Amino acid sequence: MKVKWKGTVGLIAMILMLSACGKEEVKEVQLGEVARSIFYAPLYAGIEKGFFEEEGLAIDVTTIPGGDKTMTALLSDGVDIALIGAETSIYVAGQNPNDPVVNFAQLTQTDGTFLVSREKVENFDWNMLKGTTFLGQRAGGMPQMAGEFVLKNNGINPQEDLTLIQNVDFANIPNAFASGTGDFVQLFEPTASIFEEQGMGTVVASFGEELGAIPYTVFMTKESTLGDKELIEGFTRALYKAQNWVYESSATEVAKAIAPYFEDTDLALIEKVVERYRDQASYAKDPIIDENEFENLLQVMKEANKLETDPDYTKLVNRTFAEEVVK
Repeated sequence: MKVKWKGTVGLIAMILMLSACGKEEVKEVQLGEVARSIFYAPLYAGIEKGFFEEEGLAIDVTTIPGGDKTMTALLSDGVDIALIGAETSIYVAGQNPNDPVVNFAQLTQTDGTFLVSREKVENFDWNMLKGTTFLGQRAGGMPQMAGEFVLKNNGINPQEDLTLIQNVDFANIPNAFASGTGDFVQLFEPTASIFEEQGMGTVVASFGEELGAIPYTVFMTKESTLGDKELIEGFTRALYKAQNWVYESSATEVAKAIAPYFEDTDLALIEKVVERYRDQASYAKDPIIDENEFENLLQVMKEANKLETDPDYTKLVNRTFAEEVVK
């Protein structure tokens, strides 16, 4: 199922406006995002602040829940660019497609999930998870792999030291926890903060801070699309402007800019989440996909026994455009 961004009217208006100004070659870009999340704030800010417009690009965002579905949309030409976890491109690379998928710009550089405890915890220690029921993310996805990696680094064996639940669909994890499943849960924002505000749980740790830097969410496209250098360079330049703006502006300004994408979320909550993600540097500060961070990603996948090939960074990542705009 595809969930279209409600700003289509604004998109059309922008195209008409640019045409009226004499900029006739406006390129509409179909972008598929794996989720609608404040974790992706620089993308939405870039659209709302007109950075993509300045590059002659009209970005039409479609939310396609599930990494496999987003990747399918990219491979079938349903979208031009996909915003998804870098691990997905590694899975596809093992299938040797005729038109390989290439990662070209990074949006987030840490895990975006938080550990939420059902009960209030004083002086949290990871050993407190032993003997409890932990409601994790979907098996094989980066959130779950990162979560298990962090648990192991803190002396917790996910298969032996606790009861690990990972068969709940991504969209239903919050509801499962709210209905009484699990003592601890791994949640993205703003759900983690909403649970805190409603007294349903307490954020006790950040998987992003524990895991360190990895190319968690990146923009990728097919190799053939990279041939449109004007498109990819313009997109990457707009993204870099947005990344700078998100860190240079106040959390209040950022929250106001991206609020149209979260109509049912209180502005103060959006601001809180933006600040939390900025404080732990979850938003990448430039679009370059660093090789060392990529190796960290591979290590997480190896630990989860999900790496069946020996990925070649030079084939999976094209940093030409990102390096050029950062100059």
